[in-house]
Amino acid sequence: MDDSVTKIQRNQLHDMVNDPDPARLIHGLRDTGYDFYTAAADIIDNSIAAGATNINISIDLTLDGRKYVYFGDDGHGMDVDGLFNAMKYGAKIREDLASLGKFGLGLKTASSSVCLKYSLISRKSASDELLKLTWDLEHVAKENAWVMLDEPLSEDEREVFEEMCGDSGTLVIWSRCDRLLSKVYEEPGGTKEQNAIKTRRSKLIDHCALIFHKYLNPEETEHRTVNIAVNGKKVEYWNPFYPERSEQVLPDKLTVLPIQREDGTVHNATVKAWILPHAKDMTKEENKNYAKISNRGQGFYIHREGRVIHYGGYLGLWRSDDPHWSLLRIEFDFDHQLDEAFSVDVKKSRILLDPALEEALKELLSPAYKEADRRYRRKQAVKVSGGISHGDSNKTISETPNTSKVTAESVDEKSGSAVVSNNQGNGIKIFTPVESNVNPDSLFVNPVNGIPSGALWEPCLTSKTDTNHSTGVHLNKQHDFYTKIYSQTKSGISVEGLDFLLWALAAAEHKNTDEELGNMWEDIRDEVSSNLKKLLRKVDMPTSDS
Repeated sequence: MDDSVTKIQRNQLHDMVNDPDPARLIHGLRDTGYDFYTAAADIIDNSIAAGATNINISIDLTLDGRKYVYFGDDGHGMDVDGLFNAMKYGAKIREDLASLGKFGLGLKTASSSVCLKYSLISRKSASDELLKLTWDLEHVAKENAWVMLDEPLSEDEREVFEEMCGDSGTLVIWSRCDRLLSKVYEEPGGTKEQNAIKTRRSKLIDHCALIFHKYLNPEETEHRTVNIAVNGKKVEYWNPFYPERSEQVLPDKLTVLPIQREDGTVHNATVKAWILPHAKDMTKEENKNYAKISNRGQGFYIHREGRVIHYGGYLGLWRSDDPHWSLLRIEFDFDHQLDEAFSVDVKKSRILLDPALEEALKELLSPAYKEADRRYRRKQAVKVSGGISHGDSNKTISETPNTSKVTAESVDEKSGSAVVSNNQGNGIKIFTPVESNVNPDSLFVNPVNGIPSGALWEPCLTSKTDTNHSTGVHLNKQHDFYTKIYSQTKSGISVEGLDFLLWALAAAEHKNTDEELGNMWEDIRDEVSSNLKKLLRKVDMPTSDS
């Protein structure tokens, strides 16, 4: 009786084994949500985990349109058992739990998301033979079995290994890359496809510069420094927090965040709130190359073991599409001991926050969130006694290309005349104030102590040097509109709006005037200025407390 029961149980156990269909599963795993850049980052993770100092990547397109991607590193390399395990779907857990590799799937799922065939070539020292194993998805589908290929090493592969790895390390080769590009080109290997490959290289450099910025930056002492190159071009790190110019606004005592794990133990994460400088306080180069302020760039930058796994957006805490908070970036760091607490996914590109942690973070970061809004809107009070700053307006006008404004062919400062080309023709003589060697802060918008006609504004020609005079505008500080309206604006953006309007009117006058039309434009300015003065008669002058 007992033997019979045991036999039935064994049969039932055998019936419960339900192996996945190899052909269906290996192709299904291609669609786990990777794009090319997250897939490439997963391969780089493995290289860093293997102790590599140098990681070389090459994205190649042959003349007949075949595409290859190579990842070579000078890490520890692998023996036969190590290579076999690395190619196993669901590889054995790494001895180093802090490794950037996590689930034993990254190499396989990342590779197959881009290509139909991928190979792993490795050795532990220069005296060892090169070892190679290959997964071919079409071969697995044909055999309907989890069968790898044991292909011989080609001479080209040996040369690539020597070039990209050296004495020891690992080379990953993606071939038959059917998903490297998002479209099929009519002329395989032609100019358009070559340009698409160049774009992939450029964007991969940008992606790596952010994702591995703490590993690429030699000054980040908490993490080992690595070098990454894409088709021979070194990847320079990009620190999204721009600490050279940004302010970390959380008190130090609040940057350590205790997180309770499922087993009841508590482990610390760290959080810092960085507010970047306003775009008006940076040069174009600073904003383009260092700060890169944008709606998409605001929010959380989540680091696991120093590697960025999520960037941009507020993870549901606040809206992520409003420019008023684009100056705020949150640096959030945790290590592998909090993987379960944050539900790190296979691609290491997403985390989930517990509702209680969401509330805690919202409370912690709300002051920084509000301060970022205030600084974006530049909500400093503007008072007559302290003067009104037009510096932002001048900077914006200076850096805005293709605005319709006149440039003079010649000027005469003494007579206040110039010869210009405008919509009235070439060689047009106009009468307008002319200024040279002007401070950049008042180059285009310049408040003056009175205008002879009493008007609110008048156009002028202005230059930082003695040449290339272009449209500027004088603002009459004695006019009621300036003293009663400008002085009451409470934000820099409001001052800019008024400045832009009057400068644009001045530019329109310069573009559409000549000796005959000059009187008409002057009459318009006088009429508008007079009406504004009448409308503002009953508006009180601001006091020092306004």
